[in-house]
Amino acid sequence: MSGPVETVPIDEAAVWSEIEKGSGSDAPKIRDVLAKARELKGLSHEEIAALMPVSDPEMLGELFDAARYVKEEIYGRRLVLFAPLYISNLCSNECLYCAFRARNKEVVRRTLTQDEIANEVKILIDQGHKRILLVAGEAYPRDGFQYILDSIETVYGTISGPGEIRRLNVNIAPLTVDEFRQLKDAAIGTYQLFQETYHHQTYAKVHVSGKKSDFDWRITAMDRSMNAGIDDVGIGILFGLFDWRFEVLAMMQHIAHLEQRYGVGPHTISVPRLEPAIGSDLAYHPPHPVSDLEFRKLVAILRLAVPYTGIIMSTRETPKMRLETFALGVSQISAGSRTNPGGYAEGEDIDECAQFQLGDHRLLDEVIREAASMGYIPSFCTACYRLGRTGEDFMDLAKPGEIKEHCDPNALSTFQEYLIDYGSSETVAAGERLIDKVVGEMPEKRREVAERLLKGVREGKRDVYC
Repeated sequence: MSGPVETVPIDEAAVWSEIEKGSGSDAPKIRDVLAKARELKGLSHEEIAALMPVSDPEMLGELFDAARYVKEEIYGRRLVLFAPLYISNLCSNECLYCAFRARNKEVVRRTLTQDEIANEVKILIDQGHKRILLVAGEAYPRDGFQYILDSIETVYGTISGPGEIRRLNVNIAPLTVDEFRQLKDAAIGTYQLFQETYHHQTYAKVHVSGKKSDFDWRITAMDRSMNAGIDDVGIGILFGLFDWRFEVLAMMQHIAHLEQRYGVGPHTISVPRLEPAIGSDLAYHPPHPVSDLEFRKLVAILRLAVPYTGIIMSTRETPKMRLETFALGVSQISAGSRTNPGGYAEGEDIDECAQFQLGDHRLLDEVIREAASMGYIPSFCTACYRLGRTGEDFMDLAKPGEIKEHCDPNALSTFQEYLIDYGSSETVAAGERLIDKVVGEMPEKRREVAERLLKGVREGKRDVYC
């Protein structure tokens, strides 16, 4: 824990200098960087920049192979699943890329009551979800921030059949230190907030008015969060607003600031691309569009740069793109998402209320079945957060590879719960085949733990973990 900070210095000149130096990287230099990345210790800014211009198919293949190696060494084949829960699309900001922007008359505004939130949560639980990301526009009803705290209590207090939400992350407006303390006391998991763009000029251009137009207030939110005792935070970029190379290297400066000041960086990085949004011409015409190839490349680079940080992929992307990036570094995905308040009860995304258009409209069960068929272990595990394995404590286990002793058995346990309580017959068949295969390939000690947890679940126990 440290003191307050006025701003996080983003040295734009240094970023451009690194990009320029990296543009001259030859094959031997790139291969040296990839060899270092396989040591699972991360990369310097200069080394990250050296990978950015890679375009030769052979070298791209080597980059992607390295990312696959790092992903599987640290995370194995686990794939964590969650669902966003939009509780309000009220917003006081004018962000030109967002359907929720204050002056957008094409959006129907809605704030869910606590009863409506409980109903949304029940629907998610009945689908099999255990992890939720609570999302709200940056304006609240008359009861203000208390509305968020009440909503968190509602989520945790909702039970349906054998299920409940075991971990609630939040993506809401930046808070004061005192408000962050209240958020921590509400037992949240991760506090998530995206800078959207680290380029000052672009930031000012697309954030026209409202509190979000204050670059410094937003970028220092993670400092206030950590000063309040929340050591599990998630950051991200909205790719398409500015040059993706600049954004990645500037974000690395932000990460370095957090590591130097608090001893730990973000637990997750989200990688959304700008998608069409009702009432936003900018969203339909990204100023700096990121191609599918560039997108796969930047995901792979991030996996090599920060090997122990989770990478989150939302349903903005198509099923094909999501599947391709699982092997390149993505470790968490949303599934069966709705981005409009009340969307789960309504059964669909309503364009007039939604934040952006989705690329993946599949239900949770279908996403799980495909992942399992491809050899990925769908996981709803929340053990680390409830056992205090966050921040530096998590890294102390992750870096020597010891976290696998917990993560692999816990992932299988939660997957088995899903199959028994919610899975379709087709998904159960695919899932049971995968569980048998994974357990059979485990080292003896880990296999014994996994078999013990699986036996408990099959005998009717729930929420068992190590």
